[in-house]
Amino acid sequence: MDETRPRYQPVDPADRPRKERRGARVLVRCQGRVLLVSDRDPGVVGSGWWVLPGGGIDPGEDVRAAACRELFEETGHRCDPDDLLGPIATRTVTHGYSDRVLVQHETIFALDVAEAFEVDPAGLTEGELLRLGEFGWFAPDQWRTMTVWPPLEPLAEADGSTCVDLGEVEESTVPA
Repeated sequence: MDETRPRYQPVDPADRPRKERRGARVLVRCQGRVLLVSDRDPGVVGSGWWVLPGGGIDPGEDVRAAACRELFEETGHRCDPDDLLGPIATRTVTHGYSDRVLVQHETIFALDVAEAFEVDPAGLTEGELLRLGEFGWFAPDQWRTMTVWPPLEPLAEADGSTCVDLGEVEESTVPA
């Protein structure tokens, strides 16, 4: 066992805390590929999917600034909020995990970079270290065969001129 990773603390599903927040995500694109990070629910053996970098917006924080901050914390890549395209999509997503329920009102931006950068996840929090795994750059023929939350099909080619409403969805390992 990797002693540097935090330990998972199981919770009875009926006692899971519920949190609601605003969030921002970034679809980072480079030469036809997108940057994704693997995610999992440590309380559900074998669970796994891929997500866009992003997370919660701090109180009083601008949504674009939050998107850039989250991208930096998770990948080590700095961006300027003015370089973000969009928002390209919004949605309200309910994540039912084995230890919590998170309802997140997400705003999703796109960021085109000239060169694929090497990810430095040094800014991950203890909770993120427990859940997030590897990062990778994936071409459409790859990500179309993967479980990706949110689905990338309506977003991959977005130019920022329109914002897709992805509605209210549930992406859960343990139903909320």
